[in-house]
Amino acid sequence: MTPGKMAAQAGHAYLDAYLKAMETNPLKAKKYNSDGPGTKIALEVKNSDHLQLIYQETLLAAVPCAIIEDSGHIIKGDKNFTGEPVITALGIGPATRGEIKHITKKLKLVR
Repeated sequence: MTPGKMAAQAGHAYLDAYLKAMETNPLKAKKYNSDGPGTKIALEVKNSDHLQLIYQETLLAAVPCAIIEDSGHIIKGDKNFTGEPVITALGIGPATRGEIKHITKKLKLVR
């Protein structure tokens, strides 16, 4: 995925997770923004199966989350996008470090 595509997908993931939090736990979502925009980090997974596993763990933990499926747009020169829908990102939170550490502790920062 190109850096621009990755940034766009991360943006979708953040916003969708936040909107879900607004529906399911508005007080937590409001607290997240009470001191300005909360912390956001980008973590890397091994593959789409790993992303699905993290998603399932997040759902089990009852933490707001949103999985992002790209509608299949083809990016010129990118062999990974064939025109078929593909899972590209997962937004988690708002959540405290303690709420998600067991889920994210083995993931590395995107560089």
